Amino acid sequence: MRVRCGRVSSPDARTTDHRVDDPPDPRRWKALGVCLMAGFITLLDVSIVTVALPSIRTGLDAGAGAVQWIVAGYALSFGLLLVPAGRVGDARGRRLLFMTGLVLFALASALCGVAPNPAWLVAARLLQGLAGGILAPQVAALIQQLFRGAERGRAFGMYSAVIGVSTAVGPVLGGVIIAAFGAEQGWRWIFFVNLPVCLVAVVLAARYLPGPRDTARPCARDLDPFGVVLLGAGVGLLLVPLVQERQWSGPGKWLLVPAAFVLLALFVQWERRHARRAQPLVDLGLFRLTSYTLGSLLMLAYFAGFTSIFFVFTLYLQAGLGYSALLAGLSVTPFALGSALAAVLSGRLVARYGRTLVVVALVVVALGLCLVILAVAAVPQHAVGLAVAGPLLLAGLGGGAVIAPNQTLTLAAVPPAQGGSAAGVLQTGQRIGSAVGIAAAGAVFFARLATTDDDWAAAFRYSLGVSVGFVVLALLVALADLRTRRGPTPSGV
Repeated sequence: MRVRCGRVSSPDARTTDHRVDDPPDPRRWKALGVCLMAGFITLLDVSIVTVALPSIRTGLDAGAGAVQWIVAGYALSFGLLLVPAGRVGDARGRRLLFMTGLVLFALASALCGVAPNPAWLVAARLLQGLAGGILAPQVAALIQQLFRGAERGRAFGMYSAVIGVSTAVGPVLGGVIIAAFGAEQGWRWIFFVNLPVCLVAVVLAARYLPGPRDTARPCARDLDPFGVVLLGAGVGLLLVPLVQERQWSGPGKWLLVPAAFVLLALFVQWERRHARRAQPLVDLGLFRLTSYTLGSLLMLAYFAGFTSIFFVFTLYLQAGLGYSALLAGLSVTPFALGSALAAVLSGRLVARYGRTLVVVALVVVALGLCLVILAVAAVPQHAVGLAVAGPLLLAGLGGGAVIAPNQTLTLAAVPPAQGGSAAGVLQTGQRIGSAVGIAAAGAVFFARLATTDDDWAAAFRYSLGVSVGFVVLALLVALADLRTRRGPTPSGV
């Protein structure tokens, strides 16, 4: 094989991944365990910090703006590097990027834990989010690379379980840690607990994750630095007004949205031009795959509904009903348990039922959330936590059967060598969807609260209706995808 800068002269462009007739990697399940460990801590840090904010505000004498950026900054910087990191992982080796992300995440966590002032903590959270953005696309791409057939569905099922559990268990774990270490300094330990996990994961990654199968070293132009700048600026401008919807008063913030679309349009034009002479950051040909395009839209809409549920529910329980952080976290546990169970089971069923499984799951999610709305309206407020347990369990069972099957089906026709950048685009859509959902549900929640004389239950019901709307939108996309599919499920599933 003759290697030159930016290109590998091989009849098979997928040189960094297994070929169809290669035997499966015997270490693939151990490698998956390492990936899930890293995926868990990066996604956990999206939600675990929320219950620690009162403690952080008191311990560091932080103002409202700094406290808001401690949460929003992580989500923003996390979304910026997903696509570029996926592309670099495809080109330079996913194990290298995975371990780099882990080391940076551990360093940022330590900096968060020792923060002497709010500005330090905000900066460390931004670094932590960037590290998470480096790690996340490598996980999905490694699953795409290491597993085939029904095994890939099971592996994505386990990853989906990690997504659901880490999102839902974050408030519970945060409440436990603060209760154990005290309100004044307990918040520091929600960051310190990441350090041993990262250390173990780095050691295991060096041992079990596959390295690149060739020595191709792309030129700088093949890593598309100008495309990285355009995409990062476009995504950043789109996310800032969404994550800061409540904190940035006035309509001026929304001027960033059309500016973002202009930059993203320029990015598309640049990628088309750049692809004629070098490897683009995002192969726009992926969007000619109907399954990939519709699957990405489905995930964007579903995450808008999925993430906003926890945002408005914890607000309602803690601010409206006076629940402690620990009790509020425990109240969402049924959703987490249902999601984890269904994610593992659905990963085994996706090869048999395909998109039909996702359609049924979205119907179950919408039904469960509608039952939550009815329960909140029908029972006394002090009994809400117990009354919604059954409906949340049902919604979780549906939700767990959405993420893994959709990810498997969406990436099924994508060549494994493009798995990192394809997964990065998919996960960027998730981050944008989450920001849109939280902004929309939060706006309805606070608007309703202001017009109903602090009727927290009514505000929660109306905002949860917004979440249901996003889930129904995801259902419509799934139905459209189901209609376009003819013949058997793709062989990559």
